[in-house]
Amino acid sequence: MTTGLSPEGTSTATAAIGALIRGHRLRIGLTQRELADLSTISVRAIRDLEKGKALRPRADTVRLIADGLRLGPRARAALEDAARRGPQGGAGRHQLLERCAPPVPLHPMIGRQAEVTVLAEELRSGAERLITVVGLSGVGKTRLALETAARLHDAGLPVLWHTVPGAAPDCLPHDGDPLAALATTCAAHLRLPDRPAAPPHATESGTRHLYGPEAAAPYGFGGRDAQPPAELLAVLGDRDALLVLDGADCARLDFARLSRLLRELPGLRVLVTADAPWDVPGERLFLLAPLDAPRPDGTPSADAPAVRFLLSRIRRARPDIVADERSLGDVARVAYGLDGHPLALAAAASWLTVCDLSTLRGIVETDPAPLLDHLSDGTSGPHLRDGVTRALDGLSAGPRDLVARLCATADADFDLDDVVRLTGRPLPDCGRMVRALLIGGAIRPSTDHGRSAFRLLRVVRALAATSPAPAAPAAVAAPAAA
Repeated sequence: MTTGLSPEGTSTATAAIGALIRGHRLRIGLTQRELADLSTISVRAIRDLEKGKALRPRADTVRLIADGLRLGPRARAALEDAARRGPQGGAGRHQLLERCAPPVPLHPMIGRQAEVTVLAEELRSGAERLITVVGLSGVGKTRLALETAARLHDAGLPVLWHTVPGAAPDCLPHDGDPLAALATTCAAHLRLPDRPAAPPHATESGTRHLYGPEAAAPYGFGGRDAQPPAELLAVLGDRDALLVLDGADCARLDFARLSRLLRELPGLRVLVTADAPWDVPGERLFLLAPLDAPRPDGTPSADAPAVRFLLSRIRRARPDIVADERSLGDVARVAYGLDGHPLALAAAASWLTVCDLSTLRGIVETDPAPLLDHLSDGTSGPHLRDGVTRALDGLSAGPRDLVARLCATADADFDLDDVVRLTGRPLPDCGRMVRALLIGGAIRPSTDHGRSAFRLLRVVRALAATSPAPAAPAAVAAPAAA
């Protein structure tokens, strides 16, 4: 499928004359001043045309601008046709953009209202133009992006959505999206060529991928020749819009090209979901933890997001199970035992077709690893195992050592003092290691005891058991008991 929006063949029904002029100008790398000099048209006139303030330029003005842009016969005819049609071109483009909606989610969102509110407001206001949502595989990054994009679309922003091939989509593409191919073109433009990646820079707290001149210089990436797609410039112009790259591998994205794209399209915002951050200037890193699953002490509550999520999945597998006081206690313990991780909860719920709640709870409290395989599709287990493996493999020696030491201690919350005792490292090093584990999704914040603490995810603990542990120090103290 093609968009039919390239400046060489752009339909005047979908692009106003200002958008065409701007797209051609940027495609060949001219400033407004340089085009004014070449065409003998004033800078102000060119600026007014590109901003849509002048919709019916005189025929000789269009001819001079076409000469300055060195347009071929086809592009020149399209420019003249847009000038004759006047405001209709801008209206057509506006109607086209209004139809650019995000995909339709397959399941309702449970919890995450605070996260969606923050992301939507930062992107809508333009306070942040590049946000990368990171978290362990299956934690709900795509669902969060879908809800955020839907809210922004309701506020009037067109949404260009691209799911990276190989990512597990949990949504249905918007029917009749006229710019689906344009989103794919834009994603391809931001992807590095298939060449050896620049070697990552190892640090004590993690692995940092080089960006900008550091990464571009050895392989010739980026630079003035990295022109943004002309059709994207022609369609969006100065209009506010959201580009979503779902399931991206940030190590394969070209930061130089993104920087130019953001400069050329001042209204564009970019939302990325990924397993690891891009680590580039201007990136707003958004850490997504599993759903809130409070400790099930006392009377369990059905209002906790992890409990609500698990109940929704239980109803699909066993509609006969009623959330009474007894069953709710088991549900709360399963939700807590799986740390509120959505993919793990969905897989565990599928096991209720072959066992009862109390048995399920017993397996979770003993060894949750076997429950990670969803009985109906068989993909959840490998998907989550691969995600944990990628998260652990992406860690440098310090954080990976800390995971191994935490696995060797009792299953309890820990704080920075515990990390200092476990590793014997200075407090700043320990803080960086904990941050690396938070970014990788191996741990989650815990406020069960009213203090700033963390918890190693039990799915990580279970799946990391097969990894070789580092040699223990002379004296290793366990974290304080919960």
